Order: sequence, then C-alpha cells, then structure tokens
Amino acid sequence: MIIKQIAIAVSGLSLLTSAAPKKDKPNLVFIFSDQQTFDMLGCYGNKQIKTPNLDKFSTEGVRFTHCFSNSPVCTPFRGMLMSGQQSLYSGTFVNDKPLVPGHGKKFAEVLRDAGYNTAYVGKWHLQGGDRDRPIPKGEMRYGFDELFATNNCHVDFRAGKCFYWNEQGQKVFFNKWEVYGQTDQALEYLDTRKDAVKPFALFVSWHPPHDWGKFKGEDSLMHYKYDAPDELMAMYHRDSLKTRPGLKTTPDRRRMLHGQMAMTTGVDIAFGQLMEKLRQLKLDKNTVVVFTSDHGDMLEFDDAVFPKQYPHDYSCRIPFMIRWPGKVEAGSKTGLLFSALDMMPSILGLMGLEVPVECQGKDLSKAILTHDENVVDYVPIWLYEENNFRGVITRDYTFSTKMGATGCSLHSVLFDRKNDPHQLNNLFADPKMAPVKEKLWKLTQEWMAKYNDQFWQYTDFMKAATQDQWNSSPYIRPVDILK
Repeated sequence: MIIKQIAIAVSGLSLLTSAAPKKDKPNLVFIFSDQQTFDMLGCYGNKQIKTPNLDKFSTEGVRFTHCFSNSPVCTPFRGMLMSGQQSLYSGTFVNDKPLVPGHGKKFAEVLRDAGYNTAYVGKWHLQGGDRDRPIPKGEMRYGFDELFATNNCHVDFRAGKCFYWNEQGQKVFFNKWEVYGQTDQALEYLDTRKDAVKPFALFVSWHPPHDWGKFKGEDSLMHYKYDAPDELMAMYHRDSLKTRPGLKTTPDRRRMLHGQMAMTTGVDIAFGQLMEKLRQLKLDKNTVVVFTSDHGDMLEFDDAVFPKQYPHDYSCRIPFMIRWPGKVEAGSKTGLLFSALDMMPSILGLMGLEVPVECQGKDLSKAILTHDENVVDYVPIWLYEENNFRGVITRDYTFSTKMGATGCSLHSVLFDRKNDPHQLNNLFADPKMAPVKEKLWKLTQEWMAKYNDQFWQYTDFMKAATQDQWNSSPYIRPVDILK
C-alpha cells in the first residue's frame, strides 16, 4: 500500500514483524470511533446491532458500564485524551481550537520518551482553524513521530472522496470506505514497523459512525445523514428497527438509525481485522488494547437539534473496554465512574509508566485492577459551546445547569439514574428535588473552583483575546487569559 514505503525499502525487515517487544513493556493499541453511544454495541445490551468482534472483545477484558465524555464534543474529548487536562488548560475548549503544546508531556510524548515507537492513523481534529490542512509538523505532532496519517477532519467517508495527507503534503485518496482504508494503513504499520523489537503505541481513530451530512425528510424537515456503504446497509431491515425508548419512531429517524448501525458494523469489521493481525503477529498477549468513542449521539432523542453537546447519557456516555491478557481480568465489568479526563493517566498507570504531574484526570489503574468501584464519587461534565452547561454525574443522578436556569431544558437537567435509566423524566424543576439539586450543585461548584471555571461563557473567551490574537497565535489556553 502507501504509507510505509520508506520502512519497506529499508530492508526485508518485515521478517522481524513477529518478534515481540520486551516483555516488561507492553504495546498499546488505542482504538476509538466517533459519535458512538454506549448503547450502540451488542455487549452493552443492543439486541438489534451487529457487532460480533467488539462483543467478543468485551469477554476478553474489562467493560466499563459508566464511562463518560466530560465535554461531549469531538475536539474537547481529543484534547483531554491526549493531555489528561481539563479543557480550559488543554486549549481545546470548543471544536477547532488546537491542543496547546507544552504545559506537560502529552500522551504520545510520554510513550515516545519511554522508548515506544508511536503512530497515529485516522481523524485528528486537534489542529484548530482550517480543517483542510496537511500533517502537522514538530511540536504539533505531540509525540507521534513514526507515523502520522490523518485528514485532520473530513466528513465525506465515501470511496474516492475520503483521503489522508502524506508526509509530502499531498492528499492521497482511498479507493474504499474511509474506515477500511484507514484500517489498511494501521495493518500495514503493524506489518512493517521499522524496529519490531521496540514496543509500539498505535492510535487508530475512525470518524464513523459520525453523521456526514443532512437530508430533507418525509416530514420536510432536515435530519442528519448516516448512510453507509450498500453492503453494510443491506445487513439491516430498516422497517423493523426500533428507536430508543421514549423516542417517537418516524421513517426519517429509522433512516438515521439504520445508517448509524450500518456504519457501526463497519467499525466492528475493521476492529476485528486489527485484532486478527495482532494474533497473527503474536503480539496479542503483550498488547494493551483499548476501545472507546469520543462522545455519543442523541439521534434526536428528546427532540435534540444536535447529535451531541447535551448532558444526557446518549450524548455523554460512551463504551470503554480494555483487554490485556494476564493483567486485566477477562470477562469482567466495572461500574467505576470513569471519564475522558482519566483515560491518559489510567492507561499510563496500567502500563507502569509515569503520569505527568500536569495531568488533572485520575490515575484509576489500581481501581481497575482491584475492581474497586467506589473510589470516584462523581464525574464533572461541562460544555463551553454557546449552549453551555456545568454539572456532575454520580451513581444516582445526572445533573446539569445553564447559568441562571430555573426551568427544565435540554441543558438544565436532573435525571434519576436508577429509577429512570432512559432519562425520560427531567426532574430539574421539581420542588421536591431541591435538596438533591443543592447537593449536586455544590459538587459542581467544587470542580469548577478546582479549575477556576467561573461559569465562563463562549463569548467570554472570544472577548478575552482579540480575533487578531486568535489568528496570530493559536496556542491560547483559556486559563491563561481568563483569570
């Protein structure tokens, strides 16, 4: 194929591909899709969706039942994943604001400096500004030195339309659906690593099952488009699909669900190919494999206008699974409250690597290994987009509020997680729930004080630094200008 011609030319070193790295350093394969809610997998209870490879994977490691995207938007999640820092500190407080270099080592920088070869394939969305730009250079690669193959952010996944940038700054188009083309790149990387004795860390980021356009529905309204390749769409019978509890079923919503399920099955097929490659190369026993997604998708639940940016489970709650044979108990699950902010420090902790002091998330590796579900009381959630909110998720409740909110809205919610698992009854304005709201608001204020978040609004960020400053220096962290 295309991406590692230099490595292939270096020799017939592909003979070394089955050589396992030193046993004291596990490899890492971190795989994540985009906009895949926790309930879009068979192993999380969805009886309609076809995800056999990920379902099997869930029996080989630990499955998290309460993992959340603290800020359910693409760039903020990715900033937390790569830095372990809250959005005001990473710089990625909204979409298309770049991850600011420095201020502590980033995920791949820690791995690189610990002796790992580092590689990234797929959607990036951390460059900021113009999405249609070549591969970043220097510090904007954040430690991904061996391979960096990305289109940054592009939503046309069709064969002949999807592409990646090569190291020469050229667009190279895939002749197949984007997920499959990117998976080929990851498979080739595993086959042709230039130093097969060193441990490696490979991150694979698939954009589907994210929406990729809009269509005018039978109701004459605009809806988000999720159509997949024909062979994937053919695996489902649209008219028999059931939408989520509490959501009125319409032909247009069935079309959306059909497309997202089909794309998710494509993600599952690609995931299976990666797992099989690890087995073929005898790397599966000493490789930590993680699967997750950056946030969920409302699919118009509660008549939501956007797919994400809400405090609801369908927006915030994501799948998270870890496989590491002999280290992580196979077939286990945990109700540990876990979030995007905790991913970098916890994975580094599991691998026995030093967690940078600048990480603000928790290293929960010990809790994962000892099945301790009680070490976290709540997960902080926030949104710095124009429809902003602050809140917390506990075992019992989901709470969020907009500044000055008194009544219920899609951003001011109080859900009873145990008695209302489908979040059909918003109790935010219920006077009987005032003591609960007060308690949860205090927890919210607690984390806001920790990060010096004074309920900043999107307009506050824009006013604090002039547009000329944003244009001339993309490396602006809100925490440095809002004091």
